[in-house]
Amino acid sequence: MKAGVLYSGGKDSSLASIMLGTYYEVELNTFVFDPLRHIPTLSAAAEALGYPLKKRVFEKGMLDEMADLVIERGYPNDAINAVHQTAVESLAAEYEVVGDGTRFDDRVPMLPRDTVQSLMSRTGCSYVRPLLGYPRHEVDRLADQLLVVQYGETGTIQNGDYESEIRDAIRARGLDPAPLFPAHHEQSLVVGRKG
Repeated sequence: MKAGVLYSGGKDSSLASIMLGTYYEVELNTFVFDPLRHIPTLSAAAEALGYPLKKRVFEKGMLDEMADLVIERGYPNDAINAVHQTAVESLAAEYEVVGDGTRFDDRVPMLPRDTVQSLMSRTGCSYVRPLLGYPRHEVDRLADQLLVVQYGETGTIQNGDYESEIRDAIRARGLDPAPLFPAHHEQSLVVGRKG
């Protein structure tokens, strides 16, 4: 059975993919706002894991809506969660099993239990989060054992995270996105698999 996994190229979604690969035929799925956006480092990360990667494009206009939401609220959480839910819902229309790399101590993106239950009831899919019981320090330990990972501030790492395109959209309006997002937000990119 196939599992459609939301994939940013980072350590969390990579570890979740490896775990799900034990039981399912994993297909990695990255969502972008710009259909012309090409992320070679993301393709290389998927290749290092040995799973096929599909690029998905959000509905036109969604990027502006999410940039508006970040500016209106003064923080990105609601926009990132809305984008994530849209991506999960999209995959649920195609796959019987949908997974992602959200972990125990994540706040964003994180779909609440009632949203997940509604999604599974409406679509018939199973939404699985293999890292949900793992705190960050354990995810880091596993990533160090299994993966070669590059780290850097958001915007300096070319991965498939939703945040970079939202930041760019805010910047395109002549606004500085930095005050709207958490400072010192570290991103990761898998550049290889160990052993």
